[in-house]
Amino acid sequence: MAIRERLSGNEAIATALKQVNPDVVAAYPITPSTEVVHYFSQYVADGKVGTEFVAVESEHSAMSACIGAQAAGARSATVTSACGLALMWELLYVASGHRLPVTLAVINRALSGPININNDHSDSMGARDSGWIQLYSENNQEAYDNYLMSLRIAEHPDVLLPTMTCQDGFITSHAIENIELLETEAVQKFVGKYKPERHLIDGKPMSVGPYDTVQFYFEHQYQRAQAMLGAKKVILDVFKEFGELTGRKYGLFEEYKMEDAERAIVVLNSSAGTAKYVCDKLRANGEKVGVIKLRVFRPFPMAEIAKALAHVKAVAVMDKCDSFSAVGGPVFADVRSACYDLENRPLMINYIYGLGGRDVPVENFETVYAALSEVIKTGKADNFYRHVGVRGV
Repeated sequence: MAIRERLSGNEAIATALKQVNPDVVAAYPITPSTEVVHYFSQYVADGKVGTEFVAVESEHSAMSACIGAQAAGARSATVTSACGLALMWELLYVASGHRLPVTLAVINRALSGPININNDHSDSMGARDSGWIQLYSENNQEAYDNYLMSLRIAEHPDVLLPTMTCQDGFITSHAIENIELLETEAVQKFVGKYKPERHLIDGKPMSVGPYDTVQFYFEHQYQRAQAMLGAKKVILDVFKEFGELTGRKYGLFEEYKMEDAERAIVVLNSSAGTAKYVCDKLRANGEKVGVIKLRVFRPFPMAEIAKALAHVKAVAVMDKCDSFSAVGGPVFADVRSACYDLENRPLMINYIYGLGGRDVPVENFETVYAALSEVIKTGKADNFYRHVGVRGV
């Protein structure tokens, strides 16, 4: 039976953690993820969970502790934002390279410098190639659901890769919304117990973190790549099972009014709500527009995205961070690549938007849809690397 609640996105993650009751949580507070650590440490102090909470001296240590605990057979989790994720950088590769299914809640925040504590996606997008599965959340309900599903995905024997669940700092992390929680017993049954095939204290000799010489390193990286390839099926299977349990159905991405769309926007996280609002507004005027909201960014759903965009004339891909490649953002690069082999490729432009927490009003998306009309009219996607919402531009 569902439990109706009103929670912020941070409370939703803390509640999910409480219901899962992991063996170890190691964390260091950083805005805007601090509340998750605050709430959860109080659950520990009040005896509401049996978790070993490790209050470390840095985010680097937090991920190190999770890696050590997971290697010893303990289900381990942490949470961070922005520069905290950057401080974990070295260990992100260690966790995925050692096939340790740590779960991480990322409350997206801009990376310094200059110093900024507000939302964009530069932190998790910067870690996109570290071998972690990445799930993105439009609202608090998705953040809660994604976190619960992330454990099943990460710990599946065909995957065994760490997973980060991302949501927008302050926009959803601190906003209170209506949410439906599962009963704790149902969460425990869905997630199950962590049963690693091998771990450091199972009485059988094994080595974790040895020097990987030239004779073996390449093969281990190949195995990690194959695990990411195989993760897509597992993700869809877990989504299906969760949908049967809750009635909330999820896919690799959400197609919103895409059936006959001639113009489409590709976006992720909370901005998708604004994009859908503008889409509805333009649809009421007879305009054939649509939205694709990416939910799974790693593994990237290449074939599925291409199929969804095959009939569209022009596409704008929205990036809430910049890769500073001089040719667009990271989501644009992957979506454009996905469409390369299409017989009739849509014209495609990229917009960098909302950096450092800049407001993303309805007018921004109206501007983008209008630009797509011009692209179709001229048949050209000139100046494809664009910005919207920048003063003076």
